[in-house]
Amino acid sequence: MGDSTGHKHKHLEFTLAAVSELSSSSSVSSSSTPVIARFSADDGVAALRFHQGSEFIDGFNVDLGTSQLFKLGPLQSLCVSESADTNKEKSYSRGVSIRFRNEEESRDFHSAFEQWQMESKGTHLPNGDISVSKSKFDNKIEPSSAKMYFHYYGQLLHQQNMLQDYVRTGTYYAAVIENRVDFTGCVVVDVGAGSGILSLFAAQAGAKHVYAVEASEMADYARKLITGNPTLGQRITVIKGKVEEAELPEKADILISEPMGTLLVNERMLESYIIARDRFLVPNGKMFPSTGRIHMAPFSDEYLFVEIANKALFWQQQNYYGVDLTPLYGSAFQGYFSQPVVDAFDPRLLVCPPMCHVLNFNEIKEEDLYEIDIPLKFTASVGTRVHGLACWFDVLFNGSTVQRWLTTAPGAPTTHWYQIRCVLSQPIYVMAGQEITGQLHMIAHNAQSYTIYLTLSAKMWGPGAEQGGIIQTSSCKLDLKEPYYRMSQPQPYTMAQDQQPHQLLQAEDIPPIHTEDLDLEELELLQQPSEPLGAQ
Repeated sequence: MGDSTGHKHKHLEFTLAAVSELSSSSSVSSSSTPVIARFSADDGVAALRFHQGSEFIDGFNVDLGTSQLFKLGPLQSLCVSESADTNKEKSYSRGVSIRFRNEEESRDFHSAFEQWQMESKGTHLPNGDISVSKSKFDNKIEPSSAKMYFHYYGQLLHQQNMLQDYVRTGTYYAAVIENRVDFTGCVVVDVGAGSGILSLFAAQAGAKHVYAVEASEMADYARKLITGNPTLGQRITVIKGKVEEAELPEKADILISEPMGTLLVNERMLESYIIARDRFLVPNGKMFPSTGRIHMAPFSDEYLFVEIANKALFWQQQNYYGVDLTPLYGSAFQGYFSQPVVDAFDPRLLVCPPMCHVLNFNEIKEEDLYEIDIPLKFTASVGTRVHGLACWFDVLFNGSTVQRWLTTAPGAPTTHWYQIRCVLSQPIYVMAGQEITGQLHMIAHNAQSYTIYLTLSAKMWGPGAEQGGIIQTSSCKLDLKEPYYRMSQPQPYTMAQDQQPHQLLQAEDIPPIHTEDLDLEELELLQQPSEPLGAQ
C-alpha cells in the first residue's frame, strides 16, 4: 500500500487477488503478475484504475465521483459506476468485481475508497473534515428516528416476529411461486430485504439475479442466511445501504418488497418503495405488490371507549400524597384519545359498510404520500353510538398467472399488523339510514409516521333532511407513531348492535373493571360469547 489519503497525495495503490468486469467474462488475476488498484487524481479528477505490471487494464477505469462500492463478502467487493448516457440520465450499468488477498486489505481499500470519493464529491470544512450532501432520506427523516428504526429491524427477534406471521409470509410465497413466469430469467430488486426471505423466494421462482438492498445491520444476517443456501444464494447479491443511495449495476425487471406499516403508510417505507421504482425498475416492470387499499368504516365499541376514558381517572385524584392532580385530568383524557388503537376487533362492531382509498404503486408519486386527504361518506346500517373510525388495508400482487390479495381485514386471519381504530373522545349518535360524512387527513412527519386528523359528522335525518345540515360533529388529532397496542384477539360483545342510544351507558357511569376482584362465576359471565347481530 502506498501513501495515506489527503490533499497531499497523488496516488494510493493496493495489490489485489483478482479483478473482473461483471458484464463480461473478462478477468485478471495475480497468479503471475500482481494486479494493482490505483487511486489517483493526476488530472484533478479522482479515479480508480487497475493495471498489471506496467500496463493499465483497458475498460476497468472508475470515476470515483459517480461510483459506489459494495462489500459482497470478507474478500470480495463490487464497484458499480455510471456509464455515459447521451440522454444525460444516470445509468449504472458497469460493474467491476474485486477480490482481495486478505480481510485487512479489504477494509483498508474500502476506507480509502470512501475517503477519495468524499473528496471528489464534497467540500472541505475549516477543520479539514468533508461535508457531503445528504440523501433524500436523510433530508426528510429525523436522525434519531432513523437510528431507532434501523436498530429495530436489525434484530433477529423482530424479523422472526414477521416471519412467523404465516398469513404475511405464506401470501408472499404463494404470490411469487404461483407467478414463476414473472420471475424466471429476470433481474429482481428486493427493497428493504430484511432477512432476505423474499430474495430467496424470488430465486426459488427462477430469477436470473436478485439484488437484496437492506440498510440495517440485518444485511449481515441476510448475507449469512443466503450463503447458507448456496443453490439459491449464488444468484443473490446483498447490498447494505438505503435504496435512496444504493447503486446497482443493472436495471430490475421486478421490484419485490414488504413496505407496509400500520394503516399501510406508517414508517413511510412506501416512499422508499416508490423511489426504488423510479431509480431501478425498467419501464413497464412489475411491482410485488402493485396496489394498496386503505379500508375505513365507523364503529361502535362502548367497552373500548370506557377502557380508554378510564385510563385518565388516575388524574381525578384530589389528594394524591397531598397533591391535587385534577388540573391535568383534561390533558390526560385528550392524550389517551390521541393514540390510535392497534388490535383485532370483531367485524360486527362496524356500523356501516366500508369504503376504501386506493394507492397505485405503479403510478403514485413519492410526494403524493406526504399528505393524504380522504373524504368520508357512509350510510349507517344500525342505530347506535359511533365511537370512531376503524381502518385496515390490503395489497395486491398482480401476477401474470395468479392475482393474490394480502388482507388485514377484521374477521380474516389475524396478521402482525392487526387493525387500527381512531377513537373519538366525543361519540356521535346515528340512526339506521342516516348519512355519516367526514374527513381523514394524514400529514407525514419526520419521525417516519403521520399525524392524523379525523372528523365525523352525522347529517340531519328524518323530516327536513332534504334541506341538509349537520347536527353532530366530532373531531380528533392522533399520532400514528404512538399507538395503543391493545392487540388482543376479538373480544366477546354481549351488546346488540341495534341497541338504541338511550340504552347505552356513559363513560362516567361505568367504573373500571378489575378482573382480579371478580369471582370465578363473574369471570365466566364476562367471557361468554356474544349473540349474532340482530339476535335480540
